[in-house]
Amino acid sequence: MQPNKNQSQKSTNCTSSSHTHNWIKMGLIAGAQLMVVLDITIVNIALPSISRALSINGTSLAWIVDAYTLVFGGLLLLGGRAGDIFGRRRMFLIGISIFAGASFLGGLSNSEVTIIAARVIQGIGGAIASPTALALIATNFPQGKDRNEALGIVASVSALGASLGLIFGAVLTQYLSWRWVFFVNTPVAVVIGILAPRHLKESPKIKVASDIPGSFASVIMIGALVYGLINSATYGWTSTVSLVSFVSSVLAAIFFFSYERKHNTPILDLSIFSNRNRSGSYAIMFLIAAALFSLWFFLTQYLQIVLGYSPLKTGFAFLPMTLTVMILTKVGAKYVKRVGSMPFLVYGPAAVSVALFFLGHLGAHSSYLTFVLPILLLNATGIAATFSAVLITVLSGVSQSQAGLASSMVSVSQQVGGTLGISILVTVSSGFINETSRQYHVSRGAIGAHALQILSDMHGWTAGFTAGSIIAFIGVLVAISSIRRQTELVIVPIIGEIA
Repeated sequence: MQPNKNQSQKSTNCTSSSHTHNWIKMGLIAGAQLMVVLDITIVNIALPSISRALSINGTSLAWIVDAYTLVFGGLLLLGGRAGDIFGRRRMFLIGISIFAGASFLGGLSNSEVTIIAARVIQGIGGAIASPTALALIATNFPQGKDRNEALGIVASVSALGASLGLIFGAVLTQYLSWRWVFFVNTPVAVVIGILAPRHLKESPKIKVASDIPGSFASVIMIGALVYGLINSATYGWTSTVSLVSFVSSVLAAIFFFSYERKHNTPILDLSIFSNRNRSGSYAIMFLIAAALFSLWFFLTQYLQIVLGYSPLKTGFAFLPMTLTVMILTKVGAKYVKRVGSMPFLVYGPAAVSVALFFLGHLGAHSSYLTFVLPILLLNATGIAATFSAVLITVLSGVSQSQAGLASSMVSVSQQVGGTLGISILVTVSSGFINETSRQYHVSRGAIGAHALQILSDMHGWTAGFTAGSIIAFIGVLVAISSIRRQTELVIVPIIGEIA
């Protein structure tokens, strides 16, 4: 009896140790992904403080945000492929190190040049770290319960990164300094850098010939598109710079896809899109990211300008949605296998579309508790459903050699979709703001500068929400037409294990 008892005790200890080890791996990957994603919005709330401290205004201030977005989006595809070729853990650590160093530089910045340079370098590090972090899930977790749980956690932090960025940015700026929105990344990155080599396995390296023309074309294709979208938000869609950027992106895309079809070892293996569910998931992620930027951008302004919330209170106004996304994404990821991804990918965009439609009827006297909060909670269910299904569907059945590419395309879809969305929605909103202002001046005369501004802004914001609702609804149509009910998901082979 004693040997059996000892053997049982040893087995229990081994299981407990393995479970702890898995949680450490999940924490490292999720922590890195959260750090990179929330950096898209964490700086936004500190911009007024940065402007006052460094005497930066106008276009230069906008580039503190846009520099990161531009480089991050432009290099994501290249960053994911680099992980496949040189080793995902190695590139993950390189990306985290670059990101940490740039963050520290950003916190020390005393001029416009240094802070924008820091954001550019952050974008480089993020473009390497984010796709390799997602791909490391395939390397370190076998298909089944453990991988599904890891995907659920990473999906959660990806989905709630924007709202957490607003909260963290508000707290750090109000109670410490704007510099801490940069400094906070460094200790997190150091911990990840120390623990990752001990707990994360390296992926097999793929020996392939370099695809320099394809790599160069991919950067121009995405980078020129993102730059054109950023520029159009300020100077219009028909400005010379915007048009040149869009034309350059189209020409680069034509060359890129024609070249990749013929190249033996392309940076983008187009067969990644041969799976109908995976292609549909990318399109849905693109559309949801585009739609959701109206929520962060316009609602943040509404809460502060109309309801008079402080930046800190505004950040915490999103907290119920953030917590709901965190809980539901993890739960939803466990049950995608049971019902397939289609119900999740139909409901998610539908819920986001309905939530934004209701926000399109926001009024100057709408209550946060009775109007805004219920809409945020509805929106949270849509975000959770979408993200939990997309990551699992995209990585399901993908080969080890393509895991980095498959995961990086999720980030590319999200980043480019968000940038496109904000450009379209700001353009729509600005048009309504200008038209409303003109009509009230012409038909009713001046009604007071402040009142007129709020009235015009409200018309612009609600138009932006409505446009976002339409974009999200297109995601519903994509899900119905492209996602198959009987999926090929093999993430959770035994549902009873996680029920």
